[in-house]
Amino acid sequence: MDLILYYVCIPLGQLMKWCWQLIGNYGLAIILFTLATKIVLLPVSVWIQKNSIQMIKIQPAVNFLKVNHYGDMDTFADEQAKLFKKEKYHPMLSLIPLALQVFLLLAVVEIIYHPMEYLFGIDRSAIASLAAFIGADTADSSCQLRIIEAIKTGEIALGTAIPGISQDVLAHTVELASGFETAFLGFNMSTVPADVWGIYILMPVIAGASSWLLCFTQNLSNVIQHEQSKLSQYGLMILSVGISLYLGIGVPAGIAVYWIASNLFSILQMYLLNIAINPKKYVDYEALEASRKALADIEKLDEGKKKDPNYKKNRMREKKDYKRFFSIVNKHLVIYSEKSGFYKYFEALIRELTARSNIVIHYITNDPDDVIFEIAETNPKIKPYYIGLKKMIPLMMKMEADIVVMTTPDLDKYYIKRSLMKKDIEYIYVPHDMMSVHMGFREGALDAFDTVFCTGDHVVREVRATERVYGLPEKKLVKFGYPFADKLIEAGEQERQNHVPTEKKEILIAPSWQEDNLLDSCIDTLIEKLYCDEYHLTVRPHPEYVKRYGARMQAITERYADKVGDKLSFELDFSHNKSVYSSDLLITDWSGIALEYCFATKRPALFVNTKMKCMNPNWEKIDCIPTEITLRDQVGISLDKEQLATCDQTVKELLARGAEYETVIAETLSAHLYNIGSAAEAGADYILTSLVEKKKQKKS
Repeated sequence: MDLILYYVCIPLGQLMKWCWQLIGNYGLAIILFTLATKIVLLPVSVWIQKNSIQMIKIQPAVNFLKVNHYGDMDTFADEQAKLFKKEKYHPMLSLIPLALQVFLLLAVVEIIYHPMEYLFGIDRSAIASLAAFIGADTADSSCQLRIIEAIKTGEIALGTAIPGISQDVLAHTVELASGFETAFLGFNMSTVPADVWGIYILMPVIAGASSWLLCFTQNLSNVIQHEQSKLSQYGLMILSVGISLYLGIGVPAGIAVYWIASNLFSILQMYLLNIAINPKKYVDYEALEASRKALADIEKLDEGKKKDPNYKKNRMREKKDYKRFFSIVNKHLVIYSEKSGFYKYFEALIRELTARSNIVIHYITNDPDDVIFEIAETNPKIKPYYIGLKKMIPLMMKMEADIVVMTTPDLDKYYIKRSLMKKDIEYIYVPHDMMSVHMGFREGALDAFDTVFCTGDHVVREVRATERVYGLPEKKLVKFGYPFADKLIEAGEQERQNHVPTEKKEILIAPSWQEDNLLDSCIDTLIEKLYCDEYHLTVRPHPEYVKRYGARMQAITERYADKVGDKLSFELDFSHNKSVYSSDLLITDWSGIALEYCFATKRPALFVNTKMKCMNPNWEKIDCIPTEITLRDQVGISLDKEQLATCDQTVKELLARGAEYETVIAETLSAHLYNIGSAAEAGADYILTSLVEKKKQKKS
């Protein structure tokens, strides 16, 4: 390394010598030398600027690769390498500026400590003779500075007899050293601040300030650094300032001057390069921001669980279940559930499958407290696994099974992917509501499924229309129904039989939680118009509303605290649904509870036309009117918010026509759902038949 540095310092020393000879002032020569190195290395800086722009240009693709292969670093690394090769990006180039800066700094340190060698051109043997004469060690970095000081003080003078050096060489050396002016702005460039302190303490302070300014401007305008995380930006700033303080204190002041000048010229160069090669012309910053958001979202998964006192215990449990899941070969049926509340959508189907076959159901849940673990204790045909959402991502990509059943849409679009290991898995979508699938879900939410269990004819029409519009291959559509509706209808029938009419009519106000919901837009009008001796109003907010907007909910309850009693109550306990079945009338906006209530109780609903709940802004491309819209005026009456001034009259009308609506709703239910009362049997028939067919295919 010393030999390499020596040969590098020869041309750099010559450059420093020219600067010194041109200006005559050592401090200004160092500044000019710094500028000259920036100019000489400008082609490298341009190359690095272009490479940095290329990195930011492909950063959205890199971020989405991280999202798509989250938790599978091997696959991500392979895909990233392919991307870099395709885009001709060289990641190691980002290290060149740092390497050059460090190497130049080492060279400048070498030159400033050895001016006799690199500026005066004195032979090393002559320098050794001079050092021996004054009792200095050539291995000491400050040896040559001490020789120059000895010449200036007269310790070494013309005519002095020094073994090993001729008088001609001595005269030449004394002449150069005597004229070597190291003062600059009141500082001696050869003085180490730590040796004298005093005013020299300004050197480390100014060096640190210049480094801070460089990092600050780079965080704002540097192509690469601007896109780094705040932690990386400030970490680099602290490191740079720390190095600068060290350099300013422990080495000659000339080196600190070089460092300060280098930082300031780097700032100027950065802005000039940004003007000449403007990153905004090449980088899609909207795509970059979208990819950042997607990556940030996935990195937040399971974040809140760290506050759970059982976090470490669940992590160990997850690790064990993950290993156990992959230790089992020939898995035929896997069910994936996001949380315990989703078990109700699989309950009847699981019951039917386990009653009619010996199939083992591998049930994966993201919820450590899922009810499935308790159920599995008495049913050996169910093998439950707790896998957190982050770990779920690589698990699904490594999945090996014949059939995977899930209620989660957006397969292969966000976190949950189809398997990379087994391409012929049949992915079945099971409905978790009775609504339409082209407006209530994101665009393309069901595209990656092989089979869709349909609640009714409306889903068949919507899926087939979507396939036609987007040119998609046809899926298997199974006339399934909605087993959970069977359970609701049964519970509703029991409530009807046990219902004891009260003097007051029970009215349930149960809104959704999306933008412009009833609680945010018109709850005051509803309570004002319906608060009377004839009714008892129960306001039951959506659980998600309470979770997200607790302060709003509290403000509403406090506003009506003096009215709570036999005419008004707020139901914030969501552990039971008694109010749903016991109410004579439901008032809602676009909540999914509407059909469940109407079909289970055979009673009507008053719908308020707030802002429509729509996950797919392009739903109108599909030539099917969503059932959320068509059913509103079949199972009740819909009003615009501006019409709520007469909502009391509409409520009276709906209550008076209760018997009529009972017949209409029963007919609507029959037309809307497949296999009422036997949906689970239909689903089990399909799954068992499909597994038999797959077994035959394997044998053949």
